Amino acid sequence: MSLPPGFLDELRGRVSMAQVAGRKLVWDMRKSQQGKGDMWAPCPFHQEKTASFHVDDRKGYYYCFGCHAKGDAISFVRETENVGFMEAVEILAAEAGMTMPARDPQAAAKADRRTQLSEVAEQAVQFFRLNLKAGAARDARAYLAGRGLSEAACERWEIGFAPEGWQHLWDHLRGKGVAEELILGAGLAKPSRKEGGRPYDVFRNRIMFPIRDARGRAIAFGGRAMDPEDGAKYLNSPETELFDKSRVLFNHARAREAAGKSDMLVVAEGYMDVIALSEAGFPAAVAPLGTAVTEPQLELLWRISPEPIFALDGDRAGLQAGQRVVDLALPLIEAGKSLRFCILPEKKDPDDVIRQDGAEAMGALLRDAQPMLNLIWQRETEGRAFDSPERKAALGKALRMSVAKIKDPSIKQHYGQEIKARLDTLFGYGGGEAVRSGPSGGRGPGRGGGWKSKGPERPTANLKASALVTSEADEQLQEALILATLCTHPALIDEFETALLDHRFGSTGYGQIALALTATDPEARSTPITFEDRDCSETLDLILRERHVQIAPSLRPGCDEEVARLSVAAAFAKLSAQVGWQRELEEAIEDFASASNEELTWRLGQAAEARNSAGRVAQDDKTEYDIADNGARISRDERSAFDDLLNGISFGKGQTNGG
Repeated sequence: MSLPPGFLDELRGRVSMAQVAGRKLVWDMRKSQQGKGDMWAPCPFHQEKTASFHVDDRKGYYYCFGCHAKGDAISFVRETENVGFMEAVEILAAEAGMTMPARDPQAAAKADRRTQLSEVAEQAVQFFRLNLKAGAARDARAYLAGRGLSEAACERWEIGFAPEGWQHLWDHLRGKGVAEELILGAGLAKPSRKEGGRPYDVFRNRIMFPIRDARGRAIAFGGRAMDPEDGAKYLNSPETELFDKSRVLFNHARAREAAGKSDMLVVAEGYMDVIALSEAGFPAAVAPLGTAVTEPQLELLWRISPEPIFALDGDRAGLQAGQRVVDLALPLIEAGKSLRFCILPEKKDPDDVIRQDGAEAMGALLRDAQPMLNLIWQRETEGRAFDSPERKAALGKALRMSVAKIKDPSIKQHYGQEIKARLDTLFGYGGGEAVRSGPSGGRGPGRGGGWKSKGPERPTANLKASALVTSEADEQLQEALILATLCTHPALIDEFETALLDHRFGSTGYGQIALALTATDPEARSTPITFEDRDCSETLDLILRERHVQIAPSLRPGCDEEVARLSVAAAFAKLSAQVGWQRELEEAIEDFASASNEELTWRLGQAAEARNSAGRVAQDDKTEYDIADNGARISRDERSAFDDLLNGISFGKGQTNGG
């Protein structure tokens, strides 16, 4: 539908931005100057307690100094009502007394039909509410009372009852003159499979919960069976022109308003949990209608709150549901848009916690909600032992696969840093304790009923200073070469991503660059990388000034990708061998008292041989080049010819080659 020229300008001129926003906001009158149209309130788009949301009524615009949301009355209605542009225009035009221009006939017919279907659903709401007061609903009322719902609460939530029988609602609506096609279209009845049979009610002998859209319009129902033998304990309306369950949240409109007043947004599993939470003082509660959370529902949640809290049942099924949500959310998260998870006691849902332990206990659980990373860590570590290099490597790989789903480079980098720190703690690297994961990520049983290792004793000062051990400078040289080469040849990052994340760089600055490289957008790896982050940029400048980096073959102008690949692979091989050498040395020192001199000599000799040969043999079967001691690449053919020439030279006095 197209609007005539000047229509929107006239609409904006007639509508007061302050009045439109005032329906959703509570103005801070100490800060506002109503006479000047200068109004302030807590922002409805993010949780805050201070008034950073500013409305300039004379100009007709709003701006939040906290989350930077901005727009006019139309965009405000779109965001707070969760409606499209034309719907927002229609809402404001009706308030301003303006007649909407003629619409496209097909679009108008579709909108009119949706309105009719919603009106039919609203009639069904009233029918069910009346039936809850009838004698046939005695058991339903007793059930609700047993769940702690008073009559007033049932009225607030418009809870009703669908009587047992095949055509009670159908006959009621037909008696009101509602067309058969509209009853069927609203998902309230189904055609009979019997020839000549009458359509029958979808909901029978069930407690009924109206489902409303973001604007509060009735669009569907959820029904809880009263017959324990019924095959479906909870039943939702079938999908219709009004109702797409993957794009709807139960209690959306009320929760959005409550969250705008700084209440935390809680995502529960079902209707009763949402009602129990709201009645207990947590009004910003929603449910995804008993189905797995979908991407559109996540987007709806983030429009209400930047960090919704999922209340998970403490059983295996609840935790698995949380893991599915994490996997769905990882590619979508970004700064200011994440999730937290409240793990409830086993075999308890929010309604159980509130009725048995009270609202304060529920509030404490919600305040202790865990970040997404905790669920990822728990999934990969709980109940497992990491007592071999293979198991440790498998854990690192699984965690990296989860982090790889994150698209936001900054978030990806922070996840990588946190995972690296946790792995170091778990495996006892850096002198920390080695911890076996228990159910909550803490220590659990291991050999001998539980273990923690302080790691090997550190070498003495004299041993560290000896020529045998001193290697930190060489490690730093290799690390600098790796980082400089990958910044210059970023197409190689994907190939060496695992090595970058696994290696423990000797300095924080180097480690930050490594994580930043893995977090770069793959599509931006066609040109050399420079960093916007000041710390990374300054560290890279220092690396590139190093003399050994400047003369490295992989950093020379015109260096091809294969040379760069070989240089990085050789450097990682040397670092890996050096780490192995140092660990072997430390273990040998620990075993000095019990092991024989011959055994220690052999072990150290093997480690030294591996260290000294690293970076040369590793590439022999892949290339026709050798790597010289200074890191330069030498053609084997050229080297062979040069050796032949040297062998043919005689250094006797007065003699020449061949003479």
